[in-house]
Amino acid sequence: MGPMTFAIKAEIRDPQAARFDFPAQKTMYGGKRIAAGDVVYLFASENEGGAGLVARGVVTAAEATPRQPGIERQTPRVSVRVQRTALATRRLGRAELKPFADWGDGRPETELNFKFYRQATDKIVGLSPAAAAFLDNFF
Repeated sequence: MGPMTFAIKAEIRDPQAARFDFPAQKTMYGGKRIAAGDVVYLFASENEGGAGLVARGVVTAAEATPRQPGIERQTPRVSVRVQRTALATRRLGRAELKPFADWGDGRPETELNFKFYRQATDKIVGLSPAAAAFLDNFF
């Protein structure tokens, strides 16, 4: 398999930065498979005052966080470093995605709303090719 596509929602203090480090990020929906060379879309978490989609980049390093002993259920966590390749030119965040809540409709907007905003936590998620193509329209 070639490079995959992911999105990360996290606190991003400076969306203009050339490089981003995201230590020990929670992963869901296949996010734990993120690896160097993968494309990643960066969403500045609205929970942290961000504006949603801010940039696209390529993963330059990814390392799984070791599990803590003695804890039964642990969400896999990964530390990633991302080199920014583009800045978003249009807004896409919770407000724009909120209307897409018919979970079974197969739309890329619905996939993003479901993966990011149904549970508000920051996370890395795997994306379908349709969601990646949709996000490319914002650059």
